[in-house]
Amino acid sequence: MSYTVSEDIEVLKKGVREFVQNEVEAVAMQIEKEDYIPDKIVEMAKELGLFGLSIPEEYGGLGIGMVGKCALYEEIGATHNGFTTLIGGHTGIGSVGIVEMGNEYQKQKYLPDMATGKKIGAFALTEPQAGSNATNLKTTAVRKGDKYILNGLKHYITNAPQADVFTVMAVTDPSKGAKGITSFIVEKSFPGFQVGAIEHKMGLRGSHSAEIIMEDCEVPVENVLGEEGRGYVNALTILANGRAGLAARNLGSAQKLLDLSMMYAKERVQFNVPIIEHQAVAHMLAEMAVDIEALRSFTYRVATMVDEGKKVIKEAAMIKLFGSEVYNRVADKAVQVHGGIGYISDFPIERFYRDARITRIYEGTSEIQKNIIAAQLNKEYN
Repeated sequence: MSYTVSEDIEVLKKGVREFVQNEVEAVAMQIEKEDYIPDKIVEMAKELGLFGLSIPEEYGGLGIGMVGKCALYEEIGATHNGFTTLIGGHTGIGSVGIVEMGNEYQKQKYLPDMATGKKIGAFALTEPQAGSNATNLKTTAVRKGDKYILNGLKHYITNAPQADVFTVMAVTDPSKGAKGITSFIVEKSFPGFQVGAIEHKMGLRGSHSAEIIMEDCEVPVENVLGEEGRGYVNALTILANGRAGLAARNLGSAQKLLDLSMMYAKERVQFNVPIIEHQAVAHMLAEMAVDIEALRSFTYRVATMVDEGKKVIKEAAMIKLFGSEVYNRVADKAVQVHGGIGYISDFPIERFYRDARITRIYEGTSEIQKNIIAAQLNKEYN
């Protein structure tokens, strides 16, 4: 399947590439050491419109389709994954729920500020007892008059310390199982809401995740996202919607690793020749390139299907699975090509290697993607 991007997207793509290469890369090691993305970088990202990638033009966003978003995500993926995750978490699962399921009041209230980055979005589904088993939520929501009272704990919530607007899943009717879950738009300023401990992770420095705690948290009735009882379906839709975008970010990271590996293999001399002339190294580079080209084709195929309004439950799971596996394989080979220097934290290869590992876990583990694919295949062959 072929794909094309508009001239406007090409211009945006060039601008994002220059921003990544000239500004973000210049502070990548600083982000890694300080676990903080400089305010200057965040402000420049806002000016470029990166926080509005998923938001329609009428609410102040860029209003671009999935193919266009993937083209930009690929550029963003080529730099520090902490920055990549800040943007991806906001423009993906942090905002698409309101875009896709919000009513006009909710869109008018939240999307303009989210499009400019004035307000950051986050998605709160995971709990200590509800990770892959997303129906096992313990967070409850009880209606009292014109409000719902939420009680519960979420954890591993990307962007939680910086976020202003959270899409939260809670149980409104325990007797109905998955059909008793409802999604809410929760502001950090609501009474009874607080951000808990920041989680210290293996990678993704600068991208912060944390617990959120709701103790008699008061959420107005008008902040129910979609219909009561549709929260589980909403969660699956939100997660599926962003999987092509996540694959594109993985693609950008993998391509960056191949670029760095090619440069190193041409410069590093062993046994009197550049190591690219050694078949063992050349084969690793070839395998990396094949994986990357396969991922690129598949990513934009799924993105095109999304833009065409096609059902992509199976394909979205496939691309999430394949994208994370490719990124991890490429990162592993990049360390091997670089040898000892690839294991040293003063160089970017080691950072990408650590950052790659989470992609097989967050937004649906590789095992869950396989379950989804198998279930869809079972339907197709009946």
